[in-house]
Formats: sequence, C-alpha cells, structure tokens
Amino acid sequence: MGSTQKLISWILLLSLFTTIQLTSSQPQPKTPPQPPPISPDANKTAPPGPPPPPPISPDAILCNGIFLSYTYTTGVQIKPNDTKSRQAYRFESLITVLNNGRDELKSWLVFVGFAHKEILVSASNAILADGSTLPVSVENGTTFAGFPAADLKSAIMTAGDITQMEARVELVGTQFGVAPPGVPLPKNITLLNDGWSCPKANKLGDNVLEVCCMPSTKNKTAPTLTNFLPKRKGDLTIMYDITRPYPTSYWAQVTIENHNPLGRLDNWELSFQWMKNEFIFQTKGAYPSVVDSSACINGPQGKYYTGVDFSNVLSCAKSPNIIDLPLTKYNDSNLGLKPYCCRNGTILSPSTDPDKSKSVFQMEVYKMPPDVNMSAITPPQSWRIKGNNLNPEYKCGPPVRVKSSELPDSSGLPWNRTAYASWQVVCNISQPAQPSCCVSFSSYLNDSIVPCKTCACGGCSGQIVDGRTCSTTSPALLLPPQALLIPFENRTEFAKIWAGLKHRSVPTPLPCGDNCGVSINWHLATDYRRGWSARITIFNWGGTNFADWSAAVELKNAAPDYEKAYSFNGTLVAVNGKNTTILMEGLPGLNYLVAEVDGKNPSKDYRVPGKQQSVISFTKKLNTKIKVGAGDGYPTKVFFNGQECSLPSMLPSSSGRTGRGVYYTFLLLVLALLILWV
Repeated sequence: MGSTQKLISWILLLSLFTTIQLTSSQPQPKTPPQPPPISPDANKTAPPGPPPPPPISPDAILCNGIFLSYTYTTGVQIKPNDTKSRQAYRFESLITVLNNGRDELKSWLVFVGFAHKEILVSASNAILADGSTLPVSVENGTTFAGFPAADLKSAIMTAGDITQMEARVELVGTQFGVAPPGVPLPKNITLLNDGWSCPKANKLGDNVLEVCCMPSTKNKTAPTLTNFLPKRKGDLTIMYDITRPYPTSYWAQVTIENHNPLGRLDNWELSFQWMKNEFIFQTKGAYPSVVDSSACINGPQGKYYTGVDFSNVLSCAKSPNIIDLPLTKYNDSNLGLKPYCCRNGTILSPSTDPDKSKSVFQMEVYKMPPDVNMSAITPPQSWRIKGNNLNPEYKCGPPVRVKSSELPDSSGLPWNRTAYASWQVVCNISQPAQPSCCVSFSSYLNDSIVPCKTCACGGCSGQIVDGRTCSTTSPALLLPPQALLIPFENRTEFAKIWAGLKHRSVPTPLPCGDNCGVSINWHLATDYRRGWSARITIFNWGGTNFADWSAAVELKNAAPDYEKAYSFNGTLVAVNGKNTTILMEGLPGLNYLVAEVDGKNPSKDYRVPGKQQSVISFTKKLNTKIKVGAGDGYPTKVFFNGQECSLPSMLPSSSGRTGRGVYYTFLLLVLALLILWV
C-alpha cells in the first residue's frame, strides 16, 4: 500500500515538470501587452440597463389555472414640478398572463384597477379592449386584450413551451402623487374571460400584485368543439366576415346588428384601426367620410403597389371613418344594391322594426408584406361606433375569432355560403357622463312642476342667468305649468314670481338651466279605484328634427297593468328579462318630432319647441295595492332614442295644490301678457 502511494507521487511530480516545460517553450510576444487606455469617464457609474424579467413566482408554479401578476419595475419624477398630490411620475410596469391550465385560453382579457390617476402611454403585446387609442387616461381601471397573440396555449399542448403559454405586457405611463420609493400598485388585477373565477389579488413584497384564477364552479358554458369561441351576446354586435380572400387583398362584409330592445343609432359612424398598413380600395353599401389616398402615395403602399392607380383608392387612413349611404344610393350599381344598406345611418331597435335593426356593407382591403398570402389576414382593432348626440354611447371590445358565418349566396339561390374567416366585435351601451335629455315631473295633486335637474346635460360653465353667473349646485326652482312651453332663458321671471307666491326662498345666484336638447314631462293625470292615467309630453328644444323617434319609460310596479297609449304606439317590452318597460313611438304619419322654431312674431313671441304628447292609461288588476301618487306612478328610468335621460331628484308632493292655484295661474298669465307687450 505504501509503495503504491510513492508511485502516484512520482507520477504527479513528473506531470508538473512536463507542464512547466511545455508552457515555457511557447513563443513569447516581443513586447508585453499594454493595458487599455483609461477613459476619463472610467470612474463614472454606467447607466443601469433595463431590469431583467422577473423570475417566475413560486405562486405561479403552484397555480393550476391562469396566473396573473402586475410588477412595478421603476419610476422617476418628471416635469413640471408641482405640489405633492399633483406631481407627475413616469412608471414602468409588467403584466404577466400565464396559462397553467389544461385548456387553451382564447382571447384573454385582463382588468387592471389603476388607482393613481394613471395615463397610459404605451403597452406592448396588448391593446385596450374598449378600443381607446394611446395615450389615454386609465384612472378608473382598464381592460387589456392580447394582440397580436390573443390566445394562450396550455403546457399540455406545447410540451411546456413558456413562449406559447405566456403573455408579457410592458407598460409605460404617467401616474400622480406617488413619489419613489413609493410604489403605485393598482387596486386589483383580474381575468375577465367567461368561465373563470379570481379571488382578490395578493401583494407580494412592495411591487408585485398577483392572483391565480381557476375555472368557475358556476360555469355552465359547454366546452367548445371547434378552434374558435362561440358568438357572444351584446347590445350591438359587429361581424367582420372575410368573403373572398386573395394573396394581396380580400373582400370583407361588415354587419352591424342591434340587439337592445331600446337602443338605436341615427347617422351611425364606424371607425377602426388598421394594424399592418392595410388600405381600403373600394366599398359597397357604405363610404369613408373622407376620401384620401395621399398616405398611400407617400408611404410604403405606393412603393409596393407600383401598378395600382391610387386615384381610385378610397382611404389610406390608419383609422378610417365609415358612414352609411343615403336612401337615394340604394339602387346605385357601383355603391349600393346590398341588402340592409343605404338607410342614412339609421339602425332601429328590434322591438321597433327587426328589418331595420342592422346595416351591412362590404369593402375591398389591400394588404402589405409580409402578409401577401391568402391565409394571412389581420382584422382591424379599436372598433368604435356612435350615432348622434341623443343616441346611446357604445363601448366595443376587441375582435374575437369565432366560427365562420353562413351568409346568403350572392346569386340569390336558396343556400348559404360559409365565410372564409369571421371575427365578432361586441359593443355594449354605457351611460354617457352627460346625457342629452332630461325629465320633469308634475301631478294633479300639486300645481308646481318639478323641473329637470340643474345642469342635467352639462354645459353650465360661464352660463349667465338674470345678469350674473349662475349656480351649478343650487336645485332648480319649481315652475308653474305654463313655464313648460317657455325656453329656459325666458323662464326666470316666472320662476321667481312663482316662488314668491308659494313663499319659497330664491337662491342667489340663481340655478343654471338644464341645457338639454330634449326634455320629457311625465304628468300624473288621474288616480281612481280601478286604474289611473298619466300624460307624457316630449319637447324638442334643439335644431334637429327626429324622424322615427322613440321613447321608453320603466315603471317597476305599474308596467304590468299598462293598458293603452292613446296618441302613440305603445308596447310593453322585456329589458334584461323584466317586463317593466313601455316603448312608445309615433303613430304612422305622426312619427316626426320637429325642431324648435321661432314664434309667429320673433321680436315678441317666445321660440316654440317641437312637441309630441299622449295620455297613457293603466289598470289596477294585477297590483291592487299600487301607490300611484307616492312613487309607483312615476318612471324610474326614461329613454329617448335609446339614451337614458336625467331624472329629477324629487317627486311632486301630494299637498301642493291649493284653492288659490287658479288665482296664481291668472296672475302669471297677466304677467306673461305684460312681458310680451313690453
């Protein structure tokens, strides 16, 4: 054993000498290598590079569903310098969406509850689901949708390929009030896809918010047997169907369909955003509001399509605006001859006229490299649709790939053709910040009218009433009945004298007007043992005529006993599954609400609003205990042309009519005559 150890020691010693000899025998450089010159900035600290991607959280490894995280990475103060609460700071954050579930997550949607008055400037690998373009304020939170990759595959489908399972959205924006090293984390982050349930997000450290979402136990949606999601329901849907694909272009059919029983659009305008430099060559059934090909001529499109006559191209705008054609173009062989087109932008509710509840147009779209093959089609994003200012506002989601639509064959033969590919955009009604219509209440029990709210429709900044700036917060003054037909600017004296006769105080300054283009008066007319009645009057104070107008009232306890509208066409309709709403339209030949016009003698007479009126009767068969005057006889919601109107903040009392009401009314009539005489 000892001889063996000595032999090993001699071998190691010989190896050492051999190594030294070989090294020393190598050629040496003639001059020793010089150290690199010292830079004058060598002692300065190099600027930090971008932070590395955060490591996978242990919670993500444990999650067997959809793992979401929001990571705040950095922030710095930016100009201008301001007070603490108003100081602006740049922030950079990362949203991670990881599919650890068994199935593919299609068209992912993630809501981030921003809480520091954030303005989002850029977002990678995602768009805003409501179609907003950046930069945009997201202080009330916003929903992100994946783009261009909207679907996340599972580990089972990809053998654990994280690049196909995960989406990373890098955010850059501005927040207010949270100075570094403070961290402006959002309130919450959650998955909005149907069939998933997310608990409240957990905070990890100081800069991470994360949550694991699991399939909902209440989900009753059957699993899809195709590669695409089923079509969804909404107040309004837009189908983008590819009918004829070619290597460098395609024809798309766009179908706008209204599903809301009260919603409608007048003079609709549709806009969207191309993502890959596409342009519209021609359309049928609709037309761009601005025809301009200059962006193509001066852009990459003109360099690629050298043989195209761009004087015939309709729109090269990145975000074109499409409008409907007038009725006169329906039989135009070049622009019209398409079913459901050319209605001057009118889309009625299906309750009013199912045949007029949708619009259809077609457009030929040219593509750009590298998408010059038949299968490479990217639908436009950021869809928006609007009507006039008295229509509802719509918020539209991103286009979602769905099962291909079956469309009527263009030959007229009794069969359908399947679209090459189909995407669906779902839009839902949202209440505008400022409506364009308002409601006043009156009753046979009270000789004062509860007018529309002060500043019900906005526009009160700098408004002058009775010679001075008016109050935007004081409640509106109660009115005598005659004042309903008088424009607001001429009501002041009537309102002040009526307040004096009724021994009510008059605020200083006086309240501003409602500033609404349309006002609706709901008058409780009678109440007896077997039934009751109301009178509805619609006033048009604007300069626009309304053809095929519609109005609706929600009466939660009274609608089931609705009997008849005497001068309107009234129908009880179901809204959100409840039969509590009465939809009213003008009778044939009487469905036109004219604009405000001058009086007979403009120098003395008040301007006259357009007006439509009807009495509505109800029974008490189903609700014998209804309290008509105490509130059941007044609507809880009122709509005009689909838009929800502002309601008064109080109801007429049942003790406001006195025996001197006729005397007061006579005095006011005398006052009106004196004012007109002067």
